[in-house]
Amino acid sequence: MKFGVIVFPGSNCDEDLYYVLKHHMQQEVVKLWHKDRDLQNCDFIFLPGGFSYGDYLRSGAIARFSPIMENVFNHAEKGGFVMGICNGFQILTEAHLLPGALLHNDNRKFICKNVFLKAEHNHSLITSKLDLQKAYQIPIAHGEGRFYADNNTLQELNANGQILFRYCDAQGNVSEASNANGSLQNIAGVCNKSKNVFGMMPHPERAADTLLSNTDGRALFQSIIEMVEA
Repeated sequence: MKFGVIVFPGSNCDEDLYYVLKHHMQQEVVKLWHKDRDLQNCDFIFLPGGFSYGDYLRSGAIARFSPIMENVFNHAEKGGFVMGICNGFQILTEAHLLPGALLHNDNRKFICKNVFLKAEHNHSLITSKLDLQKAYQIPIAHGEGRFYADNNTLQELNANGQILFRYCDAQGNVSEASNANGSLQNIAGVCNKSKNVFGMMPHPERAADTLLSNTDGRALFQSIIEMVEA
């Protein structure tokens, strides 16, 4: 499998993703400049975290119109895999490749800390190998990460198995107290109906190296690779 990491002006987690995929997961990976249109035959496209275009207007609102996004649309429509992390998640919702929106955190402050999340099910590429009883410790770093959707959309997300992760405590309990940013129903990650486009606010690439004393995030990347290679 070949991975591509899109670099927008203001991306700051592209290096983290590239490093984890290449050096820890031993995968073929290339960087894709946002003004280019060629996806270089990548099978899986990542939109990394950061502050694309300085987060002017709304987070992800300008990056959604970058030249490369036209082919990201086409890639997704053909069943290709696309995943956005943090700012990448915001871009995918702005592009309507994923449902819902990411609003300002309920405390109106930028939050940067470790949180816990648990997978909702094993019926997606990125959760296929995760332990549903385990609370994974993954960092967040965002000011606009509060997931919002109208009631009908929320019902569809639950009914279709499109909710991937929910914020929880260290014991795996999903509660208001464990909600990191005020997201509706503690939602930390979702996918599209076809389950080939994914988005999450926490940063698994920042929890994939023993030097950081946390490798919980590596399990998500392992799920992707093992499922595809199976």
